[in-house]
Amino acid sequence: MDHLSLGSPRLERVVKLFARFPGIGRKSATRMALHLLASGEEFPRDLSEALLDMAAHVRNCERCGAICEGPLCDLCLDPRRQPAQLCVVEQPTDIFSLERAAVFHGLYHVLGGLLSPLDGVEPGDLRLEALQHRVREEEVEEVVLALPGSVEGEATALYVARLLEDSGVQVSRLATGIPVGGHLDFVDDVTLERAFSGRRPLQG
Repeated sequence: MDHLSLGSPRLERVVKLFARFPGIGRKSATRMALHLLASGEEFPRDLSEALLDMAAHVRNCERCGAICEGPLCDLCLDPRRQPAQLCVVEQPTDIFSLERAAVFHGLYHVLGGLLSPLDGVEPGDLRLEALQHRVREEEVEEVVLALPGSVEGEATALYVARLLEDSGVQVSRLATGIPVGGHLDFVDDVTLERAFSGRRPLQG
């Protein structure tokens, strides 16, 4: 389907932009664009204003990398959190999953990805230096690696364990309640609770 079949280069532009979202193909992007077109002027205007407002004010926490609207996120500012435990995750969305399951009460650290040399993701591309700094400067006793059970997740977990082996902190990995190749976004709350309860020390 080319832009002539849609009848409008402007519509085609919107479809191509929507198709850049993860999991959204050409057909879904076209349906979304046509829905916007059929909804009148108010919804597209509200959506565009909301997107611009989000882009201007939503950022990553300077400390942990979570999503927030200020220098620090609500979790980092919460005095009820346990600073002795630091949970390392791949992306900010993983924090949503763990908080929903209410299985962890410490602080978080977002790596921003996983090691994958084939995809050009090297240690310098992740927030590993910031993790080392936090372990040195904060009251961290345990680092919990809540990373996917994929090849990249396992490689990253082992790399972090080696990176922190002389820091004196305990490095643990979630138990095998998380399926191999699984991501936290798709894991139910009971499985997450069991994985946290059965976490084990990880040797680098």
